[in-house]
Amino acid sequence: MMNFREASTDCQFIDMGYMEVDFTWNNMREDEENIQERLDRALATTSWLDRLCFLLISCILAALLNGLACKDPKLAMADHFFFSGLHIPGNTSNPVGSKVTPATVAQIPGLNTLGISMVRIDYATWGVIPPHTHPRATEIITVLEGTIDVGFVTSNPENRLISKVLQKGDVFVFPVGLVHFQRNVGSGHAVSLSVLSSQNPGVITVANAVFGSNPSIVDDILAKAFQVDKNVVDSLQSKF
Repeated sequence: MMNFREASTDCQFIDMGYMEVDFTWNNMREDEENIQERLDRALATTSWLDRLCFLLISCILAALLNGLACKDPKLAMADHFFFSGLHIPGNTSNPVGSKVTPATVAQIPGLNTLGISMVRIDYATWGVIPPHTHPRATEIITVLEGTIDVGFVTSNPENRLISKVLQKGDVFVFPVGLVHFQRNVGSGHAVSLSVLSSQNPGVITVANAVFGSNPSIVDDILAKAFQVDKNVVDSLQSKF
Protein backbone atom coordinates (compact mmCIF):
# COMPACT_ATOMS: atom_id res chain seq x y z
CA MET A 1 0.00 0.00 0.00
CA MET A 2 2.88 2.35 0.83
CA ASN A 3 4.41 1.78 -2.62
CA PHE A 4 1.06 2.52 -4.24
CA ARG A 5 0.73 5.79 -2.33
CA GLU A 6 4.26 6.81 -3.22
CA ALA A 7 3.65 6.02 -6.89
CA SER A 8 0.42 8.04 -6.83
CA THR A 9 2.23 10.98 -5.30
CA ASP A 10 5.12 10.76 -7.77
CA CYS A 11 2.67 10.72 -10.70
CA GLN A 12 0.67 13.59 -9.16
CA PHE A 13 -2.53 11.55 -9.20
CA ILE A 14 -5.60 12.85 -7.38
CA ASP A 15 -8.77 11.05 -6.37
CA MET A 16 -11.53 11.79 -8.91
CA GLY A 17 -14.28 11.10 -6.40
CA TYR A 18 -17.68 9.75 -7.35
CA MET A 19 -21.38 10.46 -6.98
CA GLU A 20 -24.57 8.79 -5.74
CA VAL A 21 -23.21 5.96 -3.52
CA ASP A 22 -20.90 6.42 -0.54
CA PHE A 23 -19.44 2.92 -0.51
CA THR A 24 -18.43 0.38 -3.17
CA TRP A 25 -18.38 -2.80 -1.03
CA ASN A 26 -20.27 -4.31 1.89
CA ASN A 27 -20.17 -7.70 3.62
CA MET A 28 -23.85 -8.38 2.90
CA ARG A 29 -24.72 -8.73 6.58
CA GLU A 30 -27.59 -6.98 8.31
CA ASP A 31 -27.94 -4.31 10.99
CA GLU A 32 -24.91 -3.68 13.21
CA GLU A 33 -22.95 -6.51 11.58
CA ASN A 34 -23.05 -4.77 8.21
CA ILE A 35 -19.70 -3.32 7.17
CA GLN A 36 -19.39 -0.92 4.23
CA GLU A 37 -16.18 0.35 2.70
CA ARG A 38 -15.06 2.35 -0.28
CA LEU A 39 -12.57 0.00 -1.92
CA ASP A 40 -12.66 1.24 -5.52
CA ARG A 41 -11.06 4.53 -6.47
CA ALA A 42 -10.36 6.36 -9.70
CA LEU A 43 -7.18 8.42 -9.98
CA ALA A 44 -6.17 10.95 -12.60
CA THR A 45 -3.81 13.85 -13.17
CA THR A 46 -5.08 17.43 -13.08
CA SER A 47 -4.28 17.89 -16.78
CA TRP A 48 -6.41 14.85 -17.66
CA LEU A 49 -9.27 16.15 -15.52
CA ASP A 50 -9.03 19.55 -17.20
CA ARG A 51 -9.29 17.83 -20.57
CA LEU A 52 -12.28 15.79 -19.39
CA CYS A 53 -13.98 18.94 -18.13
CA PHE A 54 -13.39 20.63 -21.51
CA LEU A 55 -14.94 17.69 -23.36
CA LEU A 56 -17.96 17.62 -21.05
CA ILE A 57 -18.50 21.36 -21.49
CA SER A 58 -18.15 20.97 -25.26
CA CYS A 59 -20.84 18.31 -25.24
CA ILE A 60 -23.15 20.44 -23.10
CA LEU A 61 -22.66 23.47 -25.34
CA ALA A 62 -23.23 21.30 -28.41
CA ALA A 63 -26.58 20.20 -27.01
CA LEU A 64 -27.51 23.78 -26.20
CA LEU A 65 -26.37 25.28 -29.50
CA ASN A 66 -27.29 22.53 -31.91
CA GLY A 67 -29.92 20.52 -30.10
CA LEU A 68 -27.63 17.54 -30.66
CA ALA A 69 -25.96 15.45 -27.99
CA CYS A 70 -22.46 14.03 -28.32
CA LYS A 71 -22.44 10.47 -29.57
CA ASP A 72 -20.85 7.71 -27.55
CA PRO A 73 -17.38 7.28 -29.15
CA LYS A 74 -17.80 3.52 -28.88
CA LEU A 75 -20.84 3.73 -31.16
CA ALA A 76 -19.21 5.99 -33.76
CA MET A 77 -19.18 4.68 -37.33
CA ALA A 78 -17.64 5.87 -40.58
CA ASP A 79 -21.06 7.04 -41.80
CA HIS A 80 -21.19 9.56 -38.94
CA PHE A 81 -18.27 11.35 -40.62
CA PHE A 82 -19.35 10.90 -44.23
CA PHE A 83 -21.60 12.68 -46.73
CA SER A 84 -22.03 12.11 -50.45
CA GLY A 85 -23.72 14.69 -52.63
CA LEU A 86 -21.55 17.75 -53.23
CA HIS A 87 -20.77 16.47 -56.72
CA ILE A 88 -24.46 16.61 -57.70
CA PRO A 89 -25.64 19.86 -59.38
CA GLY A 90 -28.44 21.55 -57.46
CA ASN A 91 -31.81 22.37 -59.02
CA THR A 92 -31.85 26.13 -59.66
CA SER A 93 -35.41 26.24 -61.02
CA ASN A 94 -36.76 28.56 -58.34
CA PRO A 95 -37.49 32.30 -57.99
CA VAL A 96 -33.93 33.21 -56.92
CA GLY A 97 -32.17 30.89 -59.39
CA SER A 98 -29.85 29.16 -56.93
CA LYS A 99 -29.57 26.02 -54.85
CA VAL A 100 -27.57 25.40 -51.66
CA THR A 101 -26.41 21.85 -50.87
CA PRO A 102 -25.22 21.81 -47.24
CA ALA A 103 -22.75 19.53 -45.50
CA THR A 104 -23.28 20.60 -41.89
CA VAL A 105 -23.84 18.72 -38.64
CA ALA A 106 -27.37 17.97 -39.86
CA GLN A 107 -25.88 15.84 -42.64
CA ILE A 108 -22.63 14.78 -40.89
CA PRO A 109 -23.20 14.03 -37.17
CA GLY A 110 -19.46 13.66 -36.62
CA LEU A 111 -19.04 17.41 -37.13
CA ASN A 112 -20.71 18.13 -33.79
CA THR A 113 -18.53 20.53 -31.71
CA LEU A 114 -15.79 20.61 -34.40
CA GLY A 115 -16.60 24.12 -35.63
CA ILE A 116 -16.55 23.57 -39.39
CA SER A 117 -18.93 22.82 -42.26
CA MET A 118 -19.28 23.47 -45.98
CA VAL A 119 -21.87 24.06 -48.70
CA ARG A 120 -22.06 23.77 -52.46
CA ILE A 121 -24.00 26.49 -54.27
CA ASP A 122 -25.30 26.25 -57.83
CA TYR A 123 -26.40 29.37 -59.72
CA ALA A 124 -28.50 29.70 -62.85
CA THR A 125 -27.66 32.60 -65.16
CA TRP A 126 -28.26 35.76 -63.08
CA GLY A 127 -29.20 33.56 -60.16
CA VAL A 128 -28.62 35.01 -56.70
CA ILE A 129 -28.11 34.03 -53.11
CA PRO A 130 -30.20 36.81 -51.52
CA PRO A 131 -28.78 39.02 -48.76
CA HIS A 132 -28.42 36.93 -45.61
CA THR A 133 -26.27 36.41 -42.52
CA HIS A 134 -24.71 33.48 -40.68
CA PRO A 135 -25.05 34.26 -36.96
CA ARG A 136 -22.45 31.70 -35.89
CA ALA A 137 -19.90 31.55 -38.69
CA THR A 138 -17.46 33.32 -40.93
CA GLU A 139 -17.67 32.05 -44.50
CA ILE A 140 -14.90 31.66 -47.05
CA ILE A 141 -16.09 31.10 -50.61
CA THR A 142 -14.25 29.92 -53.71
CA VAL A 143 -15.57 29.84 -57.26
CA LEU A 144 -15.41 26.46 -58.97
CA GLU A 145 -17.10 27.49 -62.19
CA GLY A 146 -18.36 30.75 -63.71
CA THR A 147 -18.21 34.39 -62.63
CA ILE A 148 -19.83 35.50 -59.37
CA ASP A 149 -20.39 38.96 -57.94
CA VAL A 150 -20.09 38.83 -54.12
CA GLY A 151 -20.28 41.39 -51.37
CA PHE A 152 -21.03 42.18 -47.75
CA VAL A 153 -22.17 45.26 -45.87
CA THR A 154 -20.36 46.53 -42.79
CA SER A 155 -22.25 47.27 -39.58
CA ASN A 156 -23.94 50.53 -38.58
CA PRO A 157 -23.39 53.40 -38.94
CA GLU A 158 -21.12 53.09 -42.00
CA ASN A 159 -23.08 50.33 -43.80
CA ARG A 160 -20.30 50.24 -46.38
CA LEU A 161 -20.63 47.80 -49.27
CA ILE A 162 -17.49 45.74 -49.91
CA SER A 163 -17.83 43.75 -53.11
CA LYS A 164 -15.79 41.93 -55.74
CA VAL A 165 -16.38 40.02 -58.97
CA LEU A 166 -14.83 36.57 -58.62
CA GLN A 167 -13.55 34.30 -61.35
CA LYS A 168 -12.83 30.57 -61.20
CA GLY A 169 -10.38 29.85 -58.38
CA ASP A 170 -10.87 33.19 -56.62
CA VAL A 171 -11.55 33.29 -52.88
CA PHE A 172 -13.51 35.80 -50.77
CA VAL A 173 -14.40 36.04 -47.07
CA PHE A 174 -17.71 37.03 -45.47
CA PRO A 175 -17.12 37.98 -41.80
CA VAL A 176 -19.40 36.41 -39.21
CA GLY A 177 -22.79 38.06 -38.75
CA LEU A 178 -22.55 40.53 -41.65
CA VAL A 179 -25.18 40.68 -44.39
CA HIS A 180 -23.76 39.31 -47.65
CA PHE A 181 -24.88 38.08 -51.07
CA GLN A 182 -23.77 36.31 -54.24
CA ARG A 183 -24.91 36.72 -57.85
CA ASN A 184 -23.98 34.88 -61.02
CA VAL A 185 -22.93 37.53 -63.55
CA GLY A 186 -21.47 35.14 -66.11
CA SER A 187 -23.00 33.81 -69.30
CA GLY A 188 -23.76 30.33 -67.98
CA HIS A 189 -24.12 28.11 -64.95
CA ALA A 190 -21.90 28.90 -61.94
CA VAL A 191 -20.78 26.84 -58.95
CA SER A 192 -19.12 27.85 -55.69
CA LEU A 193 -17.95 26.02 -52.59
CA SER A 194 -18.00 27.62 -49.14
CA VAL A 195 -16.43 26.58 -45.85
CA LEU A 196 -17.95 27.97 -42.64
CA SER A 197 -16.43 28.22 -39.17
CA SER A 198 -19.26 26.40 -37.41
CA GLN A 199 -20.76 22.93 -37.67
CA ASN A 200 -24.14 24.69 -37.44
CA PRO A 201 -23.65 28.17 -38.95
CA GLY A 202 -27.33 29.07 -39.18
CA VAL A 203 -28.75 31.34 -41.86
CA ILE A 204 -31.05 34.37 -41.69
CA THR A 205 -32.25 35.51 -45.11
CA VAL A 206 -33.11 39.19 -44.74
CA ALA A 207 -36.19 39.28 -46.97
CA ASN A 208 -37.64 36.08 -45.50
CA ALA A 209 -37.06 37.25 -41.94
CA VAL A 210 -38.47 40.74 -42.45
CA PHE A 211 -41.37 40.04 -44.80
CA GLY A 212 -42.03 36.37 -44.07
CA SER A 213 -41.97 36.23 -40.27
CA ASN A 214 -44.62 34.20 -38.45
CA PRO A 215 -46.63 36.00 -37.25
CA SER A 216 -46.06 38.92 -39.59
CA ILE A 217 -44.36 42.09 -38.43
CA VAL A 218 -46.94 44.89 -38.31
CA ASP A 219 -46.92 46.63 -41.69
CA ASP A 220 -46.80 50.07 -40.06
CA ILE A 221 -43.42 49.19 -38.54
CA LEU A 222 -42.01 48.02 -41.86
CA ALA A 223 -43.52 50.96 -43.75
CA LYS A 224 -41.68 53.37 -41.46
CA ALA A 225 -38.48 51.30 -41.47
CA PHE A 226 -38.34 51.13 -45.28
CA GLN A 227 -40.03 54.51 -45.79
CA VAL A 228 -42.63 53.13 -48.18
CA ASP A 229 -46.42 52.94 -48.29
CA LYS A 230 -48.15 50.17 -46.33
CA ASN A 231 -49.52 48.76 -49.58
CA VAL A 232 -45.96 48.10 -50.73
CA VAL A 233 -45.25 46.25 -47.47
CA ASP A 234 -48.44 44.22 -47.79
CA SER A 235 -47.49 43.27 -51.35
CA LEU A 236 -44.02 42.15 -50.27
CA GLN A 237 -45.36 40.16 -47.32
CA SER A 238 -47.77 38.33 -49.62
CA LYS A 239 -44.81 36.92 -51.56
CA PHE A 240 -43.36 35.19 -48.50
